[in-house]
Amino acid sequence: MRHAVRLLASPSILGSSSGLRPAPLALLPPVPLYRRLLRAHRKFLPAEMRVLGDEYIKSEFRAHKDVENPLHIVGFLKEWQMYAQQVEGDSWIGDKLEKEKIDKMSDQQLGQLYELMQAIQKKGREYPDGET
Repeated sequence: MRHAVRLLASPSILGSSSGLRPAPLALLPPVPLYRRLLRAHRKFLPAEMRVLGDEYIKSEFRAHKDVENPLHIVGFLKEWQMYAQQVEGDSWIGDKLEKEKIDKMSDQQLGQLYELMQAIQKKGREYPDGET
């Protein structure tokens, strides 16, 4: 009789951006991730940021609804799941985008990022004390 060796998967920190928090163990499917994102916004963001963030999430998920490239889908879900973890942990406050991520962005994504920056700056001018 032969002995079989079973290799089981175990969590690791190889895929994480920082050594402090392990990478997510599994990607959430799109609908549960979408709901998690909206719940995180409702629970952790101020009202004005929540409105902007909710609209952005909705438009991005709508725009990627018919994508069929598996690598694109996995990357999309992975980035949104990491975003959800950041919002839930308050580690996004004062955080900056990594240069590698900016370098990988398409012209369209850079344009969207610029529009987002303008919207945030406009909100800051309208409500300089953080009031709504």
